[in-house]
Amino acid sequence: MSTATVVPSMPPAAPSSADANSVLPAVVSGAFLAAMLTATINIWLARRKSREEELDRLRTHFAEAFAAHSAYKEMPYAIRRRRSDAPAEERVRLSETLREIQAKLSYHLAWTKIESETVGKAYADLIQELRKTAGTAMHAAWEAPPIESDAAVNIPPTVIDLSTLQPLETAYIAAVRAHLRRLTPWWYR
Repeated sequence: MSTATVVPSMPPAAPSSADANSVLPAVVSGAFLAAMLTATINIWLARRKSREEELDRLRTHFAEAFAAHSAYKEMPYAIRRRRSDAPAEERVRLSETLREIQAKLSYHLAWTKIESETVGKAYADLIQELRKTAGTAMHAAWEAPPIESDAAVNIPPTVIDLSTLQPLETAYIAAVRAHLRRLTPWWYR
């Protein structure tokens, strides 16, 4: 019988700790970079959404301020077109409407000044001229008899002339546009 020497087989080589130490940081740093990139993108998107919502809120407030101006501007027409068959009720209705509009104008005067000195000044100038011009027209409308015919509903600019408001309306809109443009980032324009 022959004696053969059997060489025990060696188990496969286990990864050395040096190999594990070089792979682990690569995996961890790749995962870390991916997490950091994802977090950065999410933060950027959240800030962008927040900025867009803020700009929308400002646009809405500035438009509401202009709407309050427009409501006051329409009051001379509403007073001239008041119902002649119920003068006492019309006085109360129109006076109450005017009171509500005045409250909105006061709110928007304060709000625009707080939001932007430039926009606040443009709005204050507009409202000052509005109260002077439309106020005079309202005074004349209360003194005039109510309109009783369909043909008289069309009120010519010779009766109510609010054209002096146009340049101030344009200035207010330009001030709002400039303010919003300053708040809009360059990459979003």
